[in-house]
Amino acid sequence: MKVKLIIAAAALSLAACTNSNNHNNLNMNTKEKPQEVAGRKNFGSQHPVITPLPCIMIATYDANQTPDVMMAAWGGQADYNKITFELSAHKTTDNLRLKKAFTVSFATADDVAQSDYFGIVSGNKVPDKVARAGFTATPSPNVDAPIIDQYKLTLECRVVEMDEDGQGGARVVGEVVNWSVDESVLTDGKVDIMKLRPIIYNSSVHSYHVVGDSVGQAWQTGKIYQ
Repeated sequence: MKVKLIIAAAALSLAACTNSNNHNNLNMNTKEKPQEVAGRKNFGSQHPVITPLPCIMIATYDANQTPDVMMAAWGGQADYNKITFELSAHKTTDNLRLKKAFTVSFATADDVAQSDYFGIVSGNKVPDKVARAGFTATPSPNVDAPIIDQYKLTLECRVVEMDEDGQGGARVVGEVVNWSVDESVLTDGKVDIMKLRPIIYNSSVHSYHVVGDSVGQAWQTGKIYQ
């Protein structure tokens, strides 16, 4: 009986290892051509569409306290009071290393042209690009970074982590120490998305879209299935 139990246990162990290895192989062979999903148009691993992507505006100071702002799409909320984003080598990345501080605002339908301009022009080549866009900056009272006056919702943040990629870029985590909003986009004391009109980036066709109408209430709409 003991021999049979040992043999059975060994067989189960071998099966578990085989299944685990098969599962791991599915995850490990990322450089091989993937199998196509039936009934869908397949694109492989190139340029995946992650949606929605926020149009976040990162504002920083350089060593001369010259304000700079750039648009980034690879970012979002990482914790209750933290934001994270990924940057390649930019003026902004250098400023973040220097000042360990930044502000984040959100591009809207009202400033889409200026925000797009901030995304295509480098502060290294055009140091006064904020002024060229007709925007102004006010020093944050909480961190060593500028608040771009024309953006109606702004987070003031300090850098708590920079994971360098070895090529001039980094993954940045910032802690929000304060956020403020223009009262024109409030309803009953809360931020009204329909008044703010933030935009998102469509990476599939490189276009901007306004966040639209409400289609449900969080933690309420799904209760019909309870």
